[in-house]
Formats: sequence, structure tokens, C-alpha cells
Amino acid sequence: PSQWFLVLSQSLPGDSKATERRSAARSFETLRVTPEGDHVLHVELHRPEKRNAMNVAFWREMVECFQDISRDSACRAVVVSGAGKIFTAGIDLAAMGGDVLLLEGDDMARRAWNLRQKICEYQETFSCPKPVIAAVHGACIGAGVDLISACDIRYCSQDAWFQVKEVDIGLAADVGTLQRLPKIVGNQSLVNELAFTARKMMAPEAQSCGLVSRVFPDKETLLRGALEVAATIAARSPVAVQGTKVNLVYSRDHPVTEGLRYMATWNMSMLQTDDVLKSVQAAMEKKGPEGVPFSKL
Repeated sequence: PSQWFLVLSQSLPGDSKATERRSAARSFETLRVTPEGDHVLHVELHRPEKRNAMNVAFWREMVECFQDISRDSACRAVVVSGAGKIFTAGIDLAAMGGDVLLLEGDDMARRAWNLRQKICEYQETFSCPKPVIAAVHGACIGAGVDLISACDIRYCSQDAWFQVKEVDIGLAADVGTLQRLPKIVGNQSLVNELAFTARKMMAPEAQSCGLVSRVFPDKETLLRGALEVAATIAARSPVAVQGTKVNLVYSRDHPVTEGLRYMATWNMSMLQTDDVLKSVQAAMEKKGPEGVPFSKL
């Protein structure tokens, strides 16, 4: 299979701290990861001949990839897209059946315990402290909806469609759709309909219900738009942006009063950053944050 490389960080010309940076590369079979500018990474699902279906290697590599991204202090934003004609066909049923259904164990309880552990591993796949933008074209089926539901921003092309497909193969979605989608769209009846019937949701409906925030004419403009927004995010203070993500996620899952207390505790330390002074100075000089030399995080 083709191998692709993730460059975690690069030494910049004239950078006096270049020797302190780690340059690393990891080969992937199911992903292609490329830097877009200094602080943005583009993660592409890359099994186009299999419609980017998610096999065992994909789940392992997604964990490795996003662990690397989490540790990459140069990365400030991520775009996730799919190679080929569609975003993803979801789970690769032929490849994944044995991994899930043939787990070892001396009895039913132990096999069930091992299956639960496997599901929990899959549920952690899409975790990332950096803002992640999903750029969906064509079909986004089953586990693909799990993936984009875990992203912070979702865009799609006009030809995109979405399907919570799991009931059609005899199971309940278990990697995040049923937990995240109701909070994303704010319409439990609609989520129930989609999850019970496995019907397709087309791009206009996805935008009207809030699953995606922008619809682009085609894949090319979609990727360009997603990368532009990622660059805009990456130009801001990483302390501010990543702190904002932490508090948005916390507030989503807690009452308002708890979210406010958490925010106060967060900022009592995070406000003690040079990024505030640098940003204020740039604003007073009528400059944008794009030229501010924020330290890595």
C-alpha cells in the first residue's frame, strides 16, 4: 500500500530555537497528513479505492495520528477530509467483522468485557485538543457521522449527504453519534428519525438543522474554504483558542453555573500569558493577530 508521511514539526530558517524542535515522521496506510502553512495540518482519509472505509488499520492510525497532533506544539488547527469521490463509506464490514465479533475470552462475560474495552478504544479515536474542521464531500455514512460529530466545525459540499447507517447492519451507533448529534442539532425528534430509519440527510437539510455551518459548491472550494478558516484560527493565540475549546466542551456537558465557575478557574491562570499583551498591543497599533509571534503551546 501507499505510504504517506506526517511531519510533526519543521525547523524554520533563522529560528534560533530550531534545535529544540523535534522533527518526526510516521508512515500511514489509511491516512495522508500534510502541513498547510506553519500551523495547520490537513488529515485526509486515504483509501479512495475502498471509498475510505474504516478498517482496523484506520482506527489504529487515527489514534496515533491525533496523539501526534496533540503533542505537536506547532500545530494550531486541523482540517479532516476524504480522498476520492466521497468522504467515507463508514465501517469496512469485511475487514472489521473479525476484530469485533471474534474477540477472545474464556466465557461470555469475558468476551463481553473485551468487546466493551474495544468499543471504548474506538470512542477515544477522535479526541484532539486543537480545533478540528471537517470538510465533507459526497457520502458520509455510519462511523463517518461519528467522526464529524466529534469535530468542532463542519462544512460540506453541495453533493454531500449524511446517513446514520448502523441500524441497517443490526447495531446501535456506538462511537459518538447518539451522544453528540442531539446536542449539535438541538432537535431530538430529528435525531431519533435519522437514527431509527437510517434515511439520508442531504446538504441543505444538514445546514438548516445545524449539522454543518456552511455549504460550498464543490470539493475544491470546500477544501479551500476549510483551510482558510483553519489558517484564520491558527493566527490567533493558541492559549486563547485551545482554552476556548476546552471551555466550550466543558460547558456543553455541564450546567451554566458550573461552566462559569470552571471558566473563572481556568482564566485565573490562563490570563497570565504574554499572548494577552501581544494581542492588545497589536490591536492598539491597528494590526491583526496574523503578524503576532505567539509562542508554541
